[in-house]
Amino acid sequence: MFTGIIEHLGTIHALDLKRDGGRVTIHAPSLAPSLAVSNSIAVNGCCLTIVDLHNGRLSADLSGETINKTSFGSESASLKHGARVNLEQPLTAGKEFGGHFVLGHVDTVGHVAHLTPEGDNWWYGVKVPEEFACYIVPKGSITIDGISLTVARWKNNIVEVAVIPYTYEHTNIRDRKPGDAVNLEGDILGKYVERYLEARRSSSLSKISMSDLVEQGF
Repeated sequence: MFTGIIEHLGTIHALDLKRDGGRVTIHAPSLAPSLAVSNSIAVNGCCLTIVDLHNGRLSADLSGETINKTSFGSESASLKHGARVNLEQPLTAGKEFGGHFVLGHVDTVGHVAHLTPEGDNWWYGVKVPEEFACYIVPKGSITIDGISLTVARWKNNIVEVAVIPYTYEHTNIRDRKPGDAVNLEGDILGKYVERYLEARRSSSLSKISMSDLVEQGF
């Protein structure tokens, strides 16, 4: 469980991808010394398990599913060697809960539409896939590359969020270019509501009353 509050940045040291899996190695000298093998870590919003630590670098294996569902498998150049990535450790008991509930289970990949300055702030627009649109709620929460953000505008399948200078400077948003692939995770509360309503609809369709049976001649 994460909150989407980014406290550390790392850089891609190596990204080795194969058809059915791979490994990413991240240079994170500000964070790696406090980690241990088998710990979880969110990398651009994707929950991974640390399998190796060495010289301020952490490594995590990537399953074929992870590669297919996240920006790790994208042809976008946003994860090339030296690229900055957002890092977050799991929420611990007693830690302040900022952001929102983030599981680190990436739903899909979106693509940056624009990053437009406005005074000291920025408008950050991301094009989302049609199947993900149901999770976009104006003034609701969304996770983009692991960052907890608030939906400010929503039109033509482009979600826009307002980015303050602190967030811009302390995350990899400052590196984003139009077309870059980004990881998206919808608010878990919305997913539960959707599943509940689906179950209700399915249940109502399967119910047969006595009057229905009589009407059919039984």
